[in-house]
Amino acid sequence: MVEYLIDIGSWVLLISGSGFVLIGGIGALRLPNFYTRMHAASLTDTMGTILILTGMMLQGGLSLVSIKLFAILVFLLLTGPTATYALANAALLSGMKPDAENVKIDERNHS
Repeated sequence: MVEYLIDIGSWVLLISGSGFVLIGGIGALRLPNFYTRMHAASLTDTMGTILILTGMMLQGGLSLVSIKLFAILVFLLLTGPTATYALANAALLSGMKPDAENVKIDERNHS
């Protein structure tokens, strides 16, 4: 019974992680500018990775495979946001400005 529940939990994590990756991929194709596309890719990189690797760790059980998957997860969680920040900062320093014409400012809050 416990193995069955772990299997169900694992598949829920794997399918939801795959959903995040799919939505992030569609967002990277459909969003209008560089910064929004990069945001979609970074969300896919973190949330999809967490869910998929956690589902794989549940499938692997308590073993050396799970320890290796956890090490990969920690490495990706440390390097992914850092790489995204470095890419955004390099783009901003090179002169690529965020698209300000699509930003709507609420006139009531800014006087």
